[in-house]
Order: sequence, then C-alpha cells, then structure tokens
Amino acid sequence: MPTPRLTSLLALGLSATLTTVMLPSSTAAPSPQPGGERADGRSFHRLATVPAYANTSKDQQSVAEISTVTADGNTVVYTDAASEGIGFVDITDPEHPAPDGFVEVPGEPTSVFATDDRLLVVVDTSESFTDPSGVVIVLDPQTREELGRLDLGGQPDSVDVTKGGERAFIAMENQRDEEAGDGGLPQEPAGDLAMIDLTQDVADLAVEHVDLTGLSGIDTPQDPEPEYVKISPDGSRVALTLQENNAVVILDAETGEVRNHFSAGSVALTGVDDEEDGDLRLDGSTEAAPREPDAIAWVDDEHVATANEGDWKGGTRGWTVFDAATGDVTWDAGTSFEDLAHRYGQYPEHRAGKKGTEPEGIAVATYDGTPYAFVGSERGNYVAVYDVSDPAQPVFTQLVPSTVGPEGILPIPSRDLLVISSEEDSAEDLVRGTIQVHRLQDGPAASPTLKSADARPADSGGREGAPITWSALGALSAVPGTDDEVYAAPDNFLSPSRIYTVDTASQREGGPATITDQLVLSKDGEPVGYDVEGLWADADGSFWLAVEGTAVKGGGSEGNRLVHVDAQGAVTEEVDLPVGVAAGLGGQGFEGVTGYGTGDDAVLYAAVQRASSTDPKGVTRIGRYTVATGRWEWFGYELESTETEGDWIGLSEITAVDEDTLAVIERDKLNGPDAKLKAVYAVDLPKRKGAKSDRARLPVLDKELAVDVLPQLRGLNGWTQEKLEGLTIAGNGHLYSVTDNDGVKDASGETVFLDLGSADEIFDLQDDRRGGPGRGRGPRAHVR
Repeated sequence: MPTPRLTSLLALGLSATLTTVMLPSSTAAPSPQPGGERADGRSFHRLATVPAYANTSKDQQSVAEISTVTADGNTVVYTDAASEGIGFVDITDPEHPAPDGFVEVPGEPTSVFATDDRLLVVVDTSESFTDPSGVVIVLDPQTREELGRLDLGGQPDSVDVTKGGERAFIAMENQRDEEAGDGGLPQEPAGDLAMIDLTQDVADLAVEHVDLTGLSGIDTPQDPEPEYVKISPDGSRVALTLQENNAVVILDAETGEVRNHFSAGSVALTGVDDEEDGDLRLDGSTEAAPREPDAIAWVDDEHVATANEGDWKGGTRGWTVFDAATGDVTWDAGTSFEDLAHRYGQYPEHRAGKKGTEPEGIAVATYDGTPYAFVGSERGNYVAVYDVSDPAQPVFTQLVPSTVGPEGILPIPSRDLLVISSEEDSAEDLVRGTIQVHRLQDGPAASPTLKSADARPADSGGREGAPITWSALGALSAVPGTDDEVYAAPDNFLSPSRIYTVDTASQREGGPATITDQLVLSKDGEPVGYDVEGLWADADGSFWLAVEGTAVKGGGSEGNRLVHVDAQGAVTEEVDLPVGVAAGLGGQGFEGVTGYGTGDDAVLYAAVQRASSTDPKGVTRIGRYTVATGRWEWFGYELESTETEGDWIGLSEITAVDEDTLAVIERDKLNGPDAKLKAVYAVDLPKRKGAKSDRARLPVLDKELAVDVLPQLRGLNGWTQEKLEGLTIAGNGHLYSVTDNDGVKDASGETVFLDLGSADEIFDLQDDRRGGPGRGRGPRAHVR
C-alpha cells in the first residue's frame, strides 16, 4: 500500500515543507515465486559476462559505468572513466557477446547515448572543481569517427535524448569538492541543464543552458548541482534530480521551462542493520534522513521513480515512486530493498553504519506489455526487478546478482535483453568491472541459487516478514535422518557464529535452495564467535566445527581447533591442533571437518588448507581424530601445482563418503576467467595408521578427480567465484557445494549453492551400499 503522503512543492515560488515519514517495515509486495520469475513463468536469465578489460588491457584499470545500445540493438557502448574512453561490445549473439573495440576521449566520460545516426559521448575534462569543463563528442555509430564536438562550459554528468532523437538534455553537475570546507554546498559555479537541438547538422549544433538557481524550498538554491536526467515516455517533460539538494525538478522538454519542483522528502527506518559490528541484525533504526536521489526514471507519464542512494547527508536504502505533477509519494520501498540483500545473502555489512545497500541506478522499460523497474544496489551488487504495472504497488519479481558496483542498467526490450554494467575494478582484489547480458525467457533463472525464508520475529526485532540474515557460508554438513536438508555455517564474517538449516528441495523445481532456520552458538552462556571453516553434524544431535586459527608473529599459528557443540548450540569441548603441527602453519589452518560413527565412537577427519613449513613442499595434511581416545593421526595430501603468479592451491573442505573414502575440495585462489581449479577429489584412506606426530613421515594418500566443478560455476554465466568452500552428501544421496561470498566486501557477493549430482554416480558407489556417514552407511572398499 502507499506510504503516507509527503507535503510537497506544488508550484514554483512556494516553499517545500519537508515531512519525515516513519517506515517501520516493508511496503513492497510478497516474495517472488521460486527462482524469481513472473506469473507467466518467465524471468531474466544471465547469458554472459564480459570483463571491461577485454577492450583495453588486463593489466590496467577498466570499468563499465553508463551504457547505451545502438539503434539496431546489436552493440552496447559503455563509458570507461578509468581508461578515459568508451568501449563497445557486440551482442548480436547475446549468449556469446564479444569485445568490439575502444575509442579514447579527452577526459572521463560520464554518460553516452546512441541515436539512429549519432553517438553522443559526454566527457568531463575538468582540471579543478572551481573551473569545471566538459564536452560532447559526436561520433558516427558505425565508423566511430568523430563528427564534431561541443563545449559544454562545465562538468557534465547524465545525458538523455528524446525518443525520436530530436533533442538531448545533459545534467551539468559542476560537482562539489568533498575536501573543500565541510564538503557541503554551496560551491560555485552552479550547475544547470544543457539542451541541444539535434535536428541540426553537426556543424550547426549549439548548447543552450537552463538556469536552475533560485528554486525555492531547496537547501542551496544558488547551487542546485543536478545529477541525473530522464525524459518522459510521451517526450513532453524532463525529470532531473538535484541529489545534494534532495529535490526533483520537472521541466518542459520543448522550452526548458521549469514546470514544478519538489523535495524528495525524508525517511526514518526501523528494523534495519545500522551498525558495522560483524553481525547482521535487523533491530536497528535510522534517524530521519533526506532521500537524496541519484538516478531517476519515469514509471509512466504521471509517475517518476528515484533510487535513493544518498550523498553527504542522506540516503534511505530504498527507492520511491512520486506523482510527477504534485511530488506526493505514491509508494516507498521502506526496508524492503534492504531486506532483499539479507534474504539473498548480499548485505554489505561494512556499510551498515553508513548507507547500507545504496541504491544508485534505476531504469524502467516495458517487456511484452509489462512495465518493469530495475533498481541497482551499488554496495550489495544486485539489481532488483519489479513489476510496476500499478505504480502504487510495485511487485518484486526477481533479484539479479551482478558484479561489483552495478551502475549502468540498460533495458533492451526490443530484444528481451537487459544489460548491467559495473563500475568497480580492482585487479589486486580479483574484482573486475564487467558488462553482463541477461534475457527475459521461459523458466526460472539459474541464479540466485540460495535465499532465506522469513525469520522468527524474535530474531528480527519483532518485525513480521523480515528475512533470516546470512552471508559468507563456507561449511556444509548433512542433516542426519533427513533427505533434503543440509547444515551450513558462515566463517568469522558473522559473530556470534551460527548454524543454518538449508532445504534443498526447491532446487529440484528450478528455484533456489532455502535457508529455513538458524542456531546461534554460545559458550559459557554467552554468544560466541569462531572462524568456522568446517562443520559435521553427528547423529546424536551435536556438531563438530573446524575453526581456522591466525598467524602468530614470528611464525606458527594459534587458534586452530575442533570445537564440539551440543544440539542447543552450546560449546562443550575445544580440541586444539597439536602444538607441533600448529608451529608449521601460518594464517591458513583448518578448512574442514567430517566424520563417521557417533558420540564417543565417532572418528573425525580434518583438512588443513595449505602445506606446513615442516612438511614436504606441496603436501598438506589431513588429520584423523579419534574422539574416544583424543588421539591424532596424520596423512599427507599432495596438492596440484600452479604456475600463476600470486596464486596458490589448497584444500577448502572435506566430507566422508564412507569409512574408506573422503571427498575434498581442492581449489586455486583465482576467480573470473582466470580460475583454473575448482574440483572435488576422492581420497583413499589406507588401512594402516597415520603419522602420530608432526615430525613423523606422512603417508601420502591416493586421490582421484571426482568432479570438475568449474564447468558448473561457469555455466551460471557470471563472474566465476573463487571460494568453493562447502561440500557434503545429503540424505537424498546428492553431493552439494557452496561458495563463500566474503560478505560482499572486495567480492561480487554472489553465493553459489550447487547440486553436483548423485554421489553414487560421482564416487561409483554400489546400490547396496548407499547411505553415508550419519545416514547408516557401513564400511566398504575405496572408490578405486
């Protein structure tokens, strides 16, 4: 339902009264169908991901910010401010897009727009904030030759062009210097709106400027600083955001005359995570803050929608639909946009104390008669899709994971395509700017692969409909006695530690698996946090955790241990890694635990991620711990080798297939197109004992490739994830794995939960020996 109305500016010359709206909960519609699809069974499927550096050089910073598409719908053109140019991607075959060239420009391009016969590139050439400058470069979209350029007389930001290509509008921001004074406004020179009549020959093109100073009711009328511009569907009006002034201006598209302007209003939220504290809790609140909208889109000829990113004094973690004539709020997302980040595990906790998910980009387009709004989260790395057939009640239909910083949102409804471009690029963090192509087609999308159900009110500050919060999963275990459930645990990204229950049944229907419950861990009656890297559920209801330690100055490690937890989540025992073994490790220790048997009769196996300094080169350890005796034995595991600089190979999970066979994840440290090794190996356990000390010679175990997981990771057509970290065999006999999304920090944030197939087939098990640890399987011969 619509939120309470904001008092707004109805006409020029009247002061705007800013009303604070308290938004305690979501005003959005219910969750989508499994997998995120429309009622007609269609959804946006990710087809391909192209790194921006494919048009420049892998060794240089290259980003993809704002994009456009040529008139034939076959070439995407995007701005690359880092490389000072525009890139081209051929999407004639959208499943196999190809880098198609790069054109340098004299500065940082801020926006681009393709018409039938021209390509307008808006470029910031400023050398200082006090002396801003910029140009529009006109290119031939076919030959890419420069036809001419116009001096804009200031620093530009966004550009839009009327449907018939007759007139262009450019938001001339003349942006503020955040280091000057308190970083706020006013800062001269003032920004304005530039207009260009495109019906003239290129040689005759001229720039007109619309003065926006003196608007009543905005914070700094002498410095409007416009941000984003969009033309109405009927072509009669232009909507313009004044982000730092928290206002929207509506102008006549023919004359440039201001028709009206209004405050975007202020919102206070309850039931959000508002504190950067290493936890995800929906019991916080934000004080009333101005929306400070960035991008704006027309929902129809009567309504505009804004992405309320915020700037130096605001941001409300959502998006809003306004009546364009009055400025009244038709609908506001409240906490619902932020809830999506929690539900799909992509909440940027490191931004909780600031502006959270920071919705920045927004676009609206009609596909097969249905208008959709696409809203991008700059910090959460996703685009949320809504059916906006009724502007007063948008219906969330799908979450589309992106790479880092999805700024450009380009609908191409004539081809049922959607292109998302991402502005963040860091080779050091293995995070690169990309262009991703999606298509609206039959069936549920393959991504996301995991989401959460609603939390109990007691776990969400009493708010009904709030999701179970989760992120950074790195450990899996079967749930003894069930077919389709597995347990999952996050690493030290979240504290206190918790164990989630995941229902995998919905994956068989094409939807994501679902987190249905959580158990918070405690020690001595207080919540406790561990760096949980491995998890094994005993049939007696208890859990064993593999906890990774930390490097000690001068060498060695501390904190690597096995932790025993009862069915209520209380710690009952901690078993430290033997001192001699710990002395040879650095910051990478335990990465998994598994077992067979139960209670005091249980035998555990723990994997060490990388080789110890005291062991043979390229050989890491697998430890066997007998619960009844407290005795450790050690085996060697020979790792694959790598010749890639800065890369390493290590183990990241272990699970028991039976008493004679283990399965481990072995992976490299690379992601995206560079990833080479993400695999499951079967490991034979010898009948003889292992080494009893760190100095004894390690018996090296035989191994055999069981599953190459890279094809399945790449088959999702996204940015191939680095951290394949969880593995287990569920009661239904299927092998499941999960990737650790690093809490969305310095990573794309997408979690991939995969059904790798039948364990019987993967490990060549006999029909009469099905079951598995915790499922009643007895001893058998190894897989060879």
